[in-house]
Amino acid sequence: MTKYVITPGVAILLADNQAVIRDEHKILAPTLLRSQLLSLLYQAVHRGEMSKKDAEQRLSYVRGLRMRLLGDRVLQDVAWKIAAQLGWSDTFDAEYVALTQLQADALITLDEQLADAVKDLVTVAPIEALF
Repeated sequence: MTKYVITPGVAILLADNQAVIRDEHKILAPTLLRSQLLSLLYQAVHRGEMSKKDAEQRLSYVRGLRMRLLGDRVLQDVAWKIAAQLGWSDTFDAEYVALTQLQADALITLDEQLADAVKDLVTVAPIEALF
């Protein structure tokens, strides 16, 4: 079983396509994902890019994924260290990297800058790895 940490953009893309994740994969994310996903979808509705119904369908899809959400003290401590090491102004992305270091095989993100920044800390996989 391969364990992947996914970022909010990946979760939205999966929902957009109603993607079916292969059974041999396990998806992980920091608990932070829920709030970030909610905010991103709210912003899209607020900007008129999608209807509230479409946003709710995406939320429902992601809530239905077999995904383990984690956010314990160890993850937060490691995220702090990663953010400090990379000179980041916050720890949001660092939580995804920390979770990957602690419990996963690879990080999947659509953010090329993030992928490039962490390529020496974790394995970064393409979204296609989930299919």
